[in-house]
Amino acid sequence: MRAVIMHAPGDVRVEEREDPQIIDPTDAVIRITATCICGSDLWPYRGYDQPDHQHMGHEYVGVVEEIGSAVETVTVGDFVVGSFVISCGVCEICREGHPSRCVHAVMVDGEIGTQAERARIPYADGTLVATPGPPAEDLVPSLLAASDVLGTGWFAADAAQAGPGRIVAVVGDGAVGLMGVLAAKQMGAERIIAMSRHTDRQALAREYGATDIVTERGDEGVARIRELTGGLGAHSVIEAVGTQESMMQAIRATRPGGSVGFVGVSHDVQLPGDELFFSAVHLHGGPAPVRRYLPELIRLIWDRTIDPGKVFDLTLPLAEAAEGYRAMDERRATKVLLTL
Repeated sequence: MRAVIMHAPGDVRVEEREDPQIIDPTDAVIRITATCICGSDLWPYRGYDQPDHQHMGHEYVGVVEEIGSAVETVTVGDFVVGSFVISCGVCEICREGHPSRCVHAVMVDGEIGTQAERARIPYADGTLVATPGPPAEDLVPSLLAASDVLGTGWFAADAAQAGPGRIVAVVGDGAVGLMGVLAAKQMGAERIIAMSRHTDRQALAREYGATDIVTERGDEGVARIRELTGGLGAHSVIEAVGTQESMMQAIRATRPGGSVGFVGVSHDVQLPGDELFFSAVHLHGGPAPVRRYLPELIRLIWDRTIDPGKVFDLTLPLAEAAEGYRAMDERRATKVLLTL
């Protein structure tokens, strides 16, 4: 089968890999019908991490082709959405609502790689969710978004305690930040402030529910958030970047007693203890427990209540994955969908 392999930073190739097979009775093999490039894939692409023939991709939808003897919740022919982390669904950590930290967790990116024609999904019952039937073609991008970027934005808003009467600020205008705006709106936030310098992303943020746009960054951005909130700061802040600057901007833009939901993959972030202590903010985040949210997100998409698929602004065939990486790296695209 064809699959995307990152040989080294900036070196992305589509090559032949062995077709996946059932190994354990809890496995499923799926034929992937759509996958995509994530903002987190740019970390190794830009050399912050050191990929070495890494199997790329962790967002995926597709059709079940084969199941192991112990699989009960999906069957051959089902159209499924999967989480970007493999989870068993039955361990104590999964039952407590944190499947992305399952005791059997496997990161799909690298270990499995779903920028490919097929994939073996371990612990299929704990990782995959079947849709009510074959989806309409125009729903596929939105269902694909649920696999990670929507689920991650949803978790960020949830962790930040977005809800009625709350002012939400979103640090980061990439796909996850935009999904955080959508999620905060669905959760009933009174006001949503999107921090963005890109007119196309600002427009989509407003479409998803942003009431205000802040173009400043760093201390200037914090000052602007405080100006918009009577000097107090936002009740809820979503951090969707993963840098030192973005994390400190998020904490400083939050009012005392408020909450920060951080989902940007952290790179060299260090929090000054004294400032954190006196900020009196709640911090919660990490790899999103997407599998926990999938049934609800699929329902909202299936009922056409939300349309997260609009976050994809470039569609390419799998064979042109390298161009997709370049487009996102050069900010010519927010998020690239790969067709098979």
